[in-house]
Amino acid sequence: MSETTHNLPEFSVSELSHALKRTVEQAFERVRVRGEISGFKRAASGHLYLTLKDAEAVLDAVCWKGTAGRLGVKPEDGMEVICIGKLTTYPGRSKYQMVIEQMELAGEGALLKLIEDRRKRLAAEGLFDPGRKRPIPTLPAVIGVITSPTGAVIRDILHRLADRFPRHVLVWPVLVQGEGAAEQVTAAIQGFNRIAAGGPIPRPDLLIVARGGGSLEDLMAFNDEAVVRAAAASEIPLISAVGHETDTTLIDFASDLRAPTPTAAAELAVPVRAELATRLAEIGARLAGSIQRGLEDQSKHLKSLGRGLGDPAQVLGASAQRLDDRAERLRLAMPRLIDERTAMLARLGARLLSPRELVQAAGQHLKLVMQKLVGAEAKATAERVRRLAVAAGGLRPRPLTVAIEDGRRRSADLGQRLGRLGGQAVTVATGDLARLGQLLDSYSYERVLERGFVLVRDRAGAPVTQASDLKAGERLSLRFADGERTAIAEGESRRKAKAAAEQGTLI
Repeated sequence: MSETTHNLPEFSVSELSHALKRTVEQAFERVRVRGEISGFKRAASGHLYLTLKDAEAVLDAVCWKGTAGRLGVKPEDGMEVICIGKLTTYPGRSKYQMVIEQMELAGEGALLKLIEDRRKRLAAEGLFDPGRKRPIPTLPAVIGVITSPTGAVIRDILHRLADRFPRHVLVWPVLVQGEGAAEQVTAAIQGFNRIAAGGPIPRPDLLIVARGGGSLEDLMAFNDEAVVRAAAASEIPLISAVGHETDTTLIDFASDLRAPTPTAAAELAVPVRAELATRLAEIGARLAGSIQRGLEDQSKHLKSLGRGLGDPAQVLGASAQRLDDRAERLRLAMPRLIDERTAMLARLGARLLSPRELVQAAGQHLKLVMQKLVGAEAKATAERVRRLAVAAGGLRPRPLTVAIEDGRRRSADLGQRLGRLGGQAVTVATGDLARLGQLLDSYSYERVLERGFVLVRDRAGAPVTQASDLKAGERLSLRFADGERTAIAEGESRRKAKAAAEQGTLI
């Protein structure tokens, strides 16, 4: 087979890929591309990857980490942007892509759409809810101002505060447009809120975020989501004063009060000292007049009441005379009362026996009782001795005195045993009575009420045990553990309730 001859150069895959890369980069070293962002993602390395597309084509794009931090726009899916950069190839996948160096929104309409979409999303989260807004203090002691330190805005604010009511002002200098402006404004709001009360740096009572007028692009820092969230989360009341009266940014919705201009923000922050002094003087005069009129009215009322009263001297004189009369009657009554009580005591004493006579009578009665007792014991002992003698077959009985002494000892022993048995019986009866009392108390309906039950009584006071016994509209008494309440029965009549109960239905 003959060897085929041709004049085409031969390339390796790598050589051809690098040749294409050089050709593309030389031909499209600087391009400006407009398209819609799709498939945006931020890699862990910090590089940004996205796709630019229109109705007919797509273009892969990458933005390296160093450039991504300087972009004036934060990429989002669906955002229409204009990207500036160069085209290159990625030999590893045989793809071409754009390396983005700059990015901006494609026209004012795209900016407005972005702002509106962001406003709706933040509003849905409740960041703009009027109920979250705090009242502005009437006269703040310290005012924190977040603005550029070199612009006319800070001079206007300080001048207007000095004219109206001079206050202590803390200025947090920030960029108000361009790269890094949003981050600095966010850090300033959060920084003022982190100042501790009572520290070396006074904590502001009010914040003012201010910037002069500008284009929509110039004010984009105050439409940034981080700035809006910081304003909404601020614990210190915040006034937004961004742009002119016709300019509206998202921070205006999140702030506690919007001022049309920075100068107007200063006017809203403090009152006019002269006007305040005049108003205080007017209020003071009105207060003094009210007090004077009140005193005059009270004086007239007191005089009118005094006319209906008698002369105090006459009233006191009559009372003193009555007191003297009562004292004289008391002085004369005491001896007479003592004499009456003494006579009555003498009469009662005459009817009583003397203590000696009482003791003698009691002694005689005791002797009679002892004699009767001894005689009864002697007879009983003699009878027992006789019976014992008969039972013993005629044994010689003991002397009578010995039998009587034995009888007495047995009587004493029986008395002691009877006393002990009586005490034991009383103790047992007392314990049984206590247990029965506790059992009766546990069965009491009052203990049942303490467990959450209710005692229902009708108008006559009789307990109600069945719902069918009630009539609609009947007045009931409900007894709880801590008191009573009244109620009105509702539902069917007694006849229908009873029929329903028999059928097993619930009324």
